[in-house]
Amino acid sequence: MASREFFDGEKSVSKHRFEQSLSEKRKENLLSGIYIGSIFIILAVIFIVQSSLWDQLVDFFNTMTLAPVPGTSVTLPAPSNPAAHTGLYMAGFEFTIAVGAIEVVVLILRVLLVSPVPRKAETIENIVFWLGTSYLIITYLTNMTIAGEWFVFWAGVILIVGLAFLARSFVLIAQR
Repeated sequence: MASREFFDGEKSVSKHRFEQSLSEKRKENLLSGIYIGSIFIILAVIFIVQSSLWDQLVDFFNTMTLAPVPGTSVTLPAPSNPAAHTGLYMAGFEFTIAVGAIEVVVLILRVLLVSPVPRKAETIENIVFWLGTSYLIITYLTNMTIAGEWFVFWAGVILIVGLAFLARSFVLIAQR
């Protein structure tokens, strides 16, 4: 009889863990739905507000050419006249700021819903990336006068990616 009670108790604990993990999965699905839906809304709003954005995108890619990276013998793709695309850069800035703000909201929701630390760390990584990229866009692209700044921007993006990974790592280390 005792072994039957133990088995039923173990079954109950297992069922509780399954329900708890299902609940965690539902929370993560909800947050993913909010995040993805918000990104589509942001894209739609930006395309509606900047009615000629599609034409600007087509023009941007049509003007791409190979340009020398200053101080090296390397050539990489760059727009032939980077300063001609400030409207497109502003749309990129608006997008990155909006996604960064959504990431902040998602982080707040993750804290309130007691999400696992790795998910919070991932969200912090995303915040650093999106807000850091928005800073680079407004600093280097919207006021661009020379093609060399195009490459400085991309070097900055690589730096921001590294900082985002470090931010995530620090959160995971702090958890331990």
